[in-house]
Amino acid sequence: QVQLVESGGGLVQPGGSLRLSCAASGDVFSYYNMAWHRQAPGKQRELVAGISTGGSTNIVGSVKGRFTISRDNAKNTVILEMSSLKPEDTAVYYCYARRTTKAYWGQGTQVTVSS
Repeated sequence: QVQLVESGGGLVQPGGSLRLSCAASGDVFSYYNMAWHRQAPGKQRELVAGISTGGSTNIVGSVKGRFTISRDNAKNTVILEMSSLKPEDTAVYYCYARRTTKAYWGQGTQVTVSS
C-alpha cells in the first residue's frame, strides 16, 4: 500500500511563496502519475497540477504561471512550488498518486493565504 505524506503548508501573506512536498513510499514511485489537488471550504476538490510518469506536466488555468510541479524519482517526491499566492488559493492541498489499477490520496496539508 502506498503512503503519501505532504509537508510545507502553512500561513503566508498574499503575494508570498510556498513549497509543498509529497513523500511517497510503499511501491515503485516511477510507476505512478502524480498530482496535487486542493479543496477549499464549501467547494469541490479540484485538480491543481499533474505530472506523468514521463515527466509531462499539466497546470490548471487558474494557477498557470504561478505554480509549478516537479518530481524526483530518486527521492520518491513530488513538489508543488507556489508563488504570487492569493487568498483564493487558500485550501487543503492533497497529494495524489495513480496507476492503472490503484489510486491513493495523502492526508492533506493546509495552505492559508491571508494578511
